[in-house]
Amino acid sequence: MPAKETKIDVETLKKDLRAAEELSPRTLLRVASERLSTVRYVFVVSIEDGIPQVAQRSALEYSDAVLIGWPEMDAEDIVDPRQIDNAINFVIELEKRVEVFSDAERQNDIDTMSDTLIHISEYVALVRKEYQPEFLLPTYAEIRRYVQRQWDEEMAARGDENTEIESSDNENRDKEGSN
Repeated sequence: MPAKETKIDVETLKKDLRAAEELSPRTLLRVASERLSTVRYVFVVSIEDGIPQVAQRSALEYSDAVLIGWPEMDAEDIVDPRQIDNAINFVIELEKRVEVFSDAERQNDIDTMSDTLIHISEYVALVRKEYQPEFLLPTYAEIRRYVQRQWDEEMAARGDENTEIESSDNENRDKEGSN
């Protein structure tokens, strides 16, 4: 399948992002967090009717990890990026992924939304790292392993509950049958 052509005018967006950053330094930091917050909310609403699977939970946990402790624009550990072009390019890539996410939302394609949320989170983390170089973030793989362990424990607990319920039902039937 050929790559989908983006509707984003990259050169215009690049100029607009540079102008916004020059007019109000650290704008890209704010834009990145707002975009991830919005996409995250749309994702939560999209999966709220079902039981989120491991991949969906992991994507959500990763986006949370990127947003947790988001710095104030005047925080001491926030610096102006050494390479503004890096931050601009990360925001452009972020916007491309938002477009993919929006298409998946229209098609109710939760798996693509989940996968795209991971990529959006990665680009937001990269933008954050440009402004907050000391920012430490667990990798998606670490979060996925953690969520998988939680899932396995929940499923084991549910299995134990179901086994207990089945045993109790069988005991009740046995008692009724002997009366």
